[in-house]
Amino acid sequence: MTAPEGPFVIGVDSSTQSTKALVVDAATGQVVARGQAPHTVSPGDRRETDPEEWWQALRTAVVRCGRAASEAAAVSVAGQQHGLVTLDEAGRPVRPALLWNDVRSAPQRDRLVAALGGSEVWAERVGSVPAPAFTVTKWAWLRENEPEAARSTAAVRLPHDFLTERLTGQPSTDRGDASGTGWWASATESYDEEILQLARLDPALLPPVLGAGEAAGTVREREDGFLTPGTLVATGTGDNMGAALGLGLLPGQPVLSLGTSGTVYAVSGRRPADPTGTVAGFADAHTGWLPLACTLNCTLAVDRMAALLSRDREDVEAGGRVTALPFLDGERTPDLPYASGLLTGLRHATTGGQVLQAAYDGAVFALLRALDLVLAESGDSGAAEDTPLLLIGGGAKGTAWRDTVRRLSGRAVQVPRAQELVALGAAAQAAGLLLGEDPAAVARRWHTAEGASYEPVERDEATLTRLAGTLQDAGALLGRRP
Repeated sequence: MTAPEGPFVIGVDSSTQSTKALVVDAATGQVVARGQAPHTVSPGDRRETDPEEWWQALRTAVVRCGRAASEAAAVSVAGQQHGLVTLDEAGRPVRPALLWNDVRSAPQRDRLVAALGGSEVWAERVGSVPAPAFTVTKWAWLRENEPEAARSTAAVRLPHDFLTERLTGQPSTDRGDASGTGWWASATESYDEEILQLARLDPALLPPVLGAGEAAGTVREREDGFLTPGTLVATGTGDNMGAALGLGLLPGQPVLSLGTSGTVYAVSGRRPADPTGTVAGFADAHTGWLPLACTLNCTLAVDRMAALLSRDREDVEAGGRVTALPFLDGERTPDLPYASGLLTGLRHATTGGQVLQAAYDGAVFALLRALDLVLAESGDSGAAEDTPLLLIGGGAKGTAWRDTVRRLSGRAVQVPRAQELVALGAAAQAAGLLLGEDPAAVARRWHTAEGASYEPVERDEATLTRLAGTLQDAGALLGRRP
């Protein structure tokens, strides 16, 4: 490892289950220190976490980076999107945060979509048709189900907003993460007053939306200080926007991220507005756009299927005609918030390995169906046809995931060597602020997207046809409210 050139910056990834911190050499992209700490998610149908766990995990992760963290000149936090954080007058959480994969707000989502005039109106104004993951639906759920908590709320934040404000003492958010709330309109790049009225949310509870290249503030003095006071703090962003920055994406490059959730996205200079709701018209963390499709069931759902079968996650077998739709948490793409997992085509000869492979197929199928729409919304579908899929996230390390993506997409796959891309993207944002550069250009200088390449294989049309038929035939069952 060559000697760092400096200056140092810190990138933080506050994800669903843990917080990672990287100390990065802004000149070269070399990771000079790293730290990590877990946090918990409530079991059962609720998906909640106490935001104080995120703060403690951030402190622990940074402390585990050692002395290098104290030498950092700038820091940025990227966090899981959509989560609803409610704070009282003292800045303390009123209740645990409702996370992106908590879909109890599906009825409120339905009413909000109808109240504004339907999906096309939402797409044109907001850029997205809200799913139950979106923050606006969660606030509506809270008002209906926990009115006392809603009345006690003096500030509404996203997860990364909460952590950035704890660092600086000043409220702020960025356009990327704000675009996933449902109350920030991409058409005007501002909060939408009519939607806020429909959701009965006072705009005074929301933070200001900072522009690209602005600072959220500096690290304030604290008794438990773990960062040097006066350190620059960037706006931060959502995790998907952070990963796009971390890869230094250029238009036309599709990304498939395999994590707890699965996502397909690409950066674009054209504002997306998909009236079907399949593609979320997010803003990116700079001045462009990030059309994205997301599934709720990806690596966690497949790992759960492996556990039920008492098999290792790589212990798959080809063959058979079993079909699985692993919608264990309901599903966002396709839009089936009330769905549960479905397994069909079992025979006496079916093996556990074939069932597990079917779970992989079902998860990847849901993502690939959205890929063409994402690229169409980005305006680069033709140019991207022969471009390898960039495969990132925890699943990208798994042979079964890579092979399934190649077999069902028929495309080449590239797996970046760089790990922890969300934290790297946050570090690139911090470096961009410090150096006065475009963060994506910083990441490209760091060569973060380089990595192993895998040639395309013939697309498995039979499996794709079987999955599409099963989804269509089971539509009424999967869409039925419990």
